[in-house]
Amino acid sequence: MTVQQVLLLLLLWMWLPHPCHTEMLFRRTPDVRPKSFGGRTSGNDGKAIHRQKRGWMWNQFFLLEEYTGSDYQYVGKLHSDQDKGDGSLKYILSGDGAGTLFIIDEKTGDIHATRRIDREEKAFYTLRAQAINRRTLRPVEPESEFVIKIHDINDNEPTFPEEIYTASVPEMSVVGTSVVQVTATDADDPSYGNSARVIYSILQGQPYFSVEPETGIIRTALPNMNRENREQYQVVIQAKDMGGQMGGLSGTTTVNITLTDVNDNPPRFPQSTIHLRIPESSPVGTAIGSVKATDADTGKNAEVEYRIIDGDGTDMFDIVTKKDTQEGIITVRKPLDYETRRLYTLKVEAENTHVDPRFYYLGPFKDTTIVKISVDDVDEPPVFSRSSYLFEVHEDIELGTIIGTVMARDPDSASSPIRFSLDRHTDLDRIFNIHSGNGSIYTSKPLDREISQWHNLSVIAAEINNPKDTTRVPVYVRILDVNDNAPQFAVFYDTFVCENARAGQLIQTISAVDKDDPLGGQKFFFSLAAVNPNFTVQDNEDNTARILTRRNGFSRHEISTYLLPVVISDNDYPIQSSTGTLTIRVCACDSRGNMQSCNAEALLLPAGLSTGALVRSLPIYNIVSYNDEGGGEEDTQAFDIGTLRNPAAIEDKKLRRDIIPETFFVPRRTPSAPDNTDVRDFINQRLKEHDTDPSAPPYDSLATYAYEGNDSIAESLSSLESGTTEGDQNYDYLREWGPRFNKLAEMYGGGESDKDTS
Repeated sequence: MTVQQVLLLLLLWMWLPHPCHTEMLFRRTPDVRPKSFGGRTSGNDGKAIHRQKRGWMWNQFFLLEEYTGSDYQYVGKLHSDQDKGDGSLKYILSGDGAGTLFIIDEKTGDIHATRRIDREEKAFYTLRAQAINRRTLRPVEPESEFVIKIHDINDNEPTFPEEIYTASVPEMSVVGTSVVQVTATDADDPSYGNSARVIYSILQGQPYFSVEPETGIIRTALPNMNRENREQYQVVIQAKDMGGQMGGLSGTTTVNITLTDVNDNPPRFPQSTIHLRIPESSPVGTAIGSVKATDADTGKNAEVEYRIIDGDGTDMFDIVTKKDTQEGIITVRKPLDYETRRLYTLKVEAENTHVDPRFYYLGPFKDTTIVKISVDDVDEPPVFSRSSYLFEVHEDIELGTIIGTVMARDPDSASSPIRFSLDRHTDLDRIFNIHSGNGSIYTSKPLDREISQWHNLSVIAAEINNPKDTTRVPVYVRILDVNDNAPQFAVFYDTFVCENARAGQLIQTISAVDKDDPLGGQKFFFSLAAVNPNFTVQDNEDNTARILTRRNGFSRHEISTYLLPVVISDNDYPIQSSTGTLTIRVCACDSRGNMQSCNAEALLLPAGLSTGALVRSLPIYNIVSYNDEGGGEEDTQAFDIGTLRNPAAIEDKKLRRDIIPETFFVPRRTPSAPDNTDVRDFINQRLKEHDTDPSAPPYDSLATYAYEGNDSIAESLSSLESGTTEGDQNYDYLREWGPRFNKLAEMYGGGESDKDTS
């Protein structure tokens, strides 16, 4: 704050009513009561009590902000008409800042401010005053509320929210065009004097711009300001309070103004005539050269479009506009021939694509130039009869079959013979070959559409007299489909059937895929390889089929897995088919068919379980592969599962018939287990022996050992306890299940007991 400003503030303060002489008196008011009020009331002693209203009248205290004196600033005085001046009354102050910012002399009622106060922090303070009898501490006046209002002084300069503003306005704008509005704020009290009244003025940027004093709107002040002459302007705006009068405080901000472009300049060619040259051998589409018209504008206002509007080569050449460089690229439209024509003349026009109607008077917004193109003579390479070739051939053709022929000639008068070759980079597998003399392309390896449906070759033609003078042509070979692939399952199916399944219940929906692509689309048929007593397949005639059960109830303890061969055929010629095998697990399910468990649990056996009965009780799984050439379920060459029925047979080592063992091992003799051996201990012992015995058969079999535990309330769930019964189990029912169970019927229906007699 300058010295002049301080002096001005002091003068203003002297002319204002001085708040330091304010006195607030506690005066008795006449006992005026509404007519509805009783005049007197009786106390406990029966004496009349006169109702009195409070004896002081309140006005606001006023206090000037930013007091700089060394003593406490005097605010005002509280006085009650009950005060006789004998010190019997005590004045008490409470409320905003009482005791800290404001203190009161309890004897005289004088109020002082203890520190400098800023109105911009708080404009008024609400306090409460009370006068009490010092001896009895009883109030002599009711507590009343009053306000200390802080008077403002001009101690805050206007401020802009931004130090630097950025704005823009189109060039060539008329005088008075609004650019941007800047607004300054003043923290002083706008309701008191002119401390917060702001006036705007321009300190820098004239004569190009002006500012409205009251609003801060910056406007253009000169007509036809041209961006091409000057683009950037810096304007400094001042905001001054006190209505802009002398002594007011001020703040400034900077506004960077950019003139944006308008299309007020037409394009211009720097030359009236342009010369270009091109060899006659240039293929169609070759770029000859470029022309460019300059435009002083920028962005879309400088965009031009080029066209050929006249000349003797309008049908021989094209011109395209390159957007990123705003050039006109002249290209070859038709093949050139030096012997036919050696010089062409074109008239090229460049025109703005975005013309502003306001500036038509500055046009026209286009220009022209003359382009002369000279054709140079060259030794021309061979010319193919086509720009590309397409050959179609079926994938099952024999080796050496000609799939098509390319032709080329020497356009020169010498008419040199032509030699053809294949670019081996386009035929790395050497599937094709070409006759060098006549251009016939033939196969050298079998074709397979499922491996590659298209072959993109490049054939080279060269003059025999000048082998370096070559021409290439693309040859596209499309391989046509024949039905040489059989359909297969679309995915791997993890199929299960519930033990409580009913006949006719859906357990799986299957679909198929085929690598072939027949013209009429894929059509598959599903059937079983042979009649199955447990399951059947129902073709949905939409390339899917349903697997259904044929009987009620399954037992995972008897048979935990079924293998179901399904034959899938297509509808093309020749018909292709394959057999896919579904592995169907038997699982325990809840009443709604949700799978719960698919493991075959072992049951608790009597203490006298024999070794033979135990071996017979363990589930043995033989994995049999099915295909079109296999023997199906009748193929038991994997190994003889009959050897597992008797422990003695296990000890008698037999070699596998499906593979040749690399090493012959001496069969290991294992001691017989006592009759009272616990099942768990027996299983653990046998597992340990097999883990360490490399000769333990069978090599490709999976033996599952499950143990139910002791004292199951379900008791025995299978025929394992038959080992302790007097009679043998009857397995004759296996013969009723069809030919697939004949082998099991032979193994278990012989009548001999498998019980261990040791």
